[in-house]
Amino acid sequence: MFEGNSALGFCMVLAIILFSTKLTGLAFRHFGLPQVLGYIIAGILIGPAIFGDFCGFALIGFEGESYNAFLVLPRSSDLTEGLNGLFGTEFSYGNALDIFSKIGVLFLMFTTGLETNLKELKNTGLVAVLVACAGVAVPMLLGFLISLPFGDIGLGYESVSSIYHSIFIGTILTATSVAITVSVLKELGKINTKLGTTIISAAIIDDVIGIILLSVVTGIAKPPVAEDAGGFEAFKSTIYGTVIMIVCFFIFAVVAGFGLSKCFKWLEKKWPTTHRIPIFSLAVCFFYSWIAEEIFGVADITGAFLAGVVLSTDHRASQYTDAKVEVSSYTVFAPVFFANIGLSSITFAGLDPKVLLFAFLALLMGLIGKVVGCGAVFKSFKYGWRESAIGGVGMFARGEVALIVTAAVTNAELLGDNALGSEFMFMTVLLILVSSVLTPVLLKALYSKAPPEVSPQNDEPAKTAEET
Repeated sequence: MFEGNSALGFCMVLAIILFSTKLTGLAFRHFGLPQVLGYIIAGILIGPAIFGDFCGFALIGFEGESYNAFLVLPRSSDLTEGLNGLFGTEFSYGNALDIFSKIGVLFLMFTTGLETNLKELKNTGLVAVLVACAGVAVPMLLGFLISLPFGDIGLGYESVSSIYHSIFIGTILTATSVAITVSVLKELGKINTKLGTTIISAAIIDDVIGIILLSVVTGIAKPPVAEDAGGFEAFKSTIYGTVIMIVCFFIFAVVAGFGLSKCFKWLEKKWPTTHRIPIFSLAVCFFYSWIAEEIFGVADITGAFLAGVVLSTDHRASQYTDAKVEVSSYTVFAPVFFANIGLSSITFAGLDPKVLLFAFLALLMGLIGKVVGCGAVFKSFKYGWRESAIGGVGMFARGEVALIVTAAVTNAELLGDNALGSEFMFMTVLLILVSSVLTPVLLKALYSKAPPEVSPQNDEPAKTAEET
């Protein structure tokens, strides 16, 4: 009925993914949770993580390292022999979902860059920068330290790879999701207050630092090239070479970005709100991604993000491009990316109890790290205890960036033996779920007892009706 080795067979796979992700995404949004969590759950439900391992079949599954597009993928050899002819054979497009997922994550990072307002970041001052730095440094340190006793699951300091794995754990814990905090602050009417503006700016800077950090750690963790490789490749594989190439990439991105910004401003003035602007923008996104990964050895998502930042300097063109790209991203590619995480990276059968224990411990440290690190900076700038707590809680929600970072550090094709085990994706999903639930609950509780707060435009607190 649906042959897995045909283009239409893959279309059927896409139909299953898009339908299931939309249903679960709507269900999660109904309960005030991020839709991306619903997308991951959809991937788990239609993939082999639950039904494939425990019931013997799944809507979409894997055999070895190859994708299969069976409507039913039996795990029993007898059933497989009887049903292969009806439902198709091994899917010859092996990496098709990976390609769609890659485009999805590049789109996500590109739109994040487009939505970055550099002028607003400049105006937030020293507080937002220090809050972001603390929000990266403290969770990363805690994540690294709690990993040291877990040598049995590939962490700790028993080998170079284990040290890299511990660093990756800390890197995952640094991410912050601005979307959940923004929605809560808007609902409470606190988005334009001084504290609210600082939290949002710090969350954006936090993600920028996290992406740069990801590029550094993955660049250093890449396995050395073969001895017969060229001199340039051998140079890039060294630690000092990696650092030099990362610096060179950012210099290239800024210099090239200056010229591109001028070009897009000219295009926007000559042909405003035309389709050629988003098309050229996507070309820049993919070019930056390719040159970052292939030439400079920097994570491709960093290239996509910086492409978005470069184009964000033309505010009108970036808004128009963002609106157009989001249609493709959130309609097809992003759901496939998040569903593919549930399909390929999460399994419950044979999950080591120590991994579960570590996941809960990492969850605790991830939340504590944000509250303590960011809250301490707010307190040092003479905010009250309640305001400092609000600032810390506003920073500990996790979302898409945490998933993107985890997908990068578990990429065995990129990092070889130094890649983190895919079983740790469970830790990230758990962190996103718990932080997404706690953030709105705690923010509403803290703001309900907070005194009137000043806005960034007015240093005087709002007068009450009686004072008026």
